[in-house]
Amino acid sequence: MIIHLIGGGPDNLLPDLSFFQEQNIIWAGVDRGVYTLIEHGIKPDIAFGDFDSVTEMEYSIIKSTVTELNQYQPEKDETDMEHALKWAIKQEPHIIRMFGTTGGRLDHMFGNIQLLMDNSMNYQDIHIEMIDVQNTIFIRPPGEHTLQKVTEKKYISFIPLTGEVKGITLTGFKYPLYNRHISIGSTLCISNELLGDSGTFSFSKGILMIVRSTD
Repeated sequence: MIIHLIGGGPDNLLPDLSFFQEQNIIWAGVDRGVYTLIEHGIKPDIAFGDFDSVTEMEYSIIKSTVTELNQYQPEKDETDMEHALKWAIKQEPHIIRMFGTTGGRLDHMFGNIQLLMDNSMNYQDIHIEMIDVQNTIFIRPPGEHTLQKVTEKKYISFIPLTGEVKGITLTGFKYPLYNRHISIGSTLCISNELLGDSGTFSFSKGILMIVRSTD
């Protein structure tokens, strides 16, 4: 099972959602993301939000379209996306993709990255990633990991999210590394590329954010 969460980020940063229409997909809209799905011709299976970012007319359309609507008060301790992500994790899918979570308000974007970090680390059997028209972002814990070549997003960056990431080794990359330690704030591992169809990266301590990008 795959769950797609659609947030309220700028529509021009969304990839073509029809590309992600697969079998066994659950589409979950988050606040304005619910209306975004409807505009793209996709019926949300479930919706979350306080809906303070939609008009009365848009909210009326949402209520008449979505069967399962989870509405919250605007004054709350968790963001709408956090409510949705917690629900998604409880469904035990093998993939969660988050769209509409970058651009626009930077506080929302950094908050979503923090959600990605916290939940990716705690639920390592679930691959959680954020996707926009230019980037795919995900988190990895220590160990050895393989990346397959993706032609449309050829640039790969490894960004430390902890004070230090130890023993990072990159094999099969244009700029290889062997057992290097990098600190938070380092740009050493920005904008690398795979040489062939796949490559591996490994490290012994810390947390890495991987960003796959296109120009």
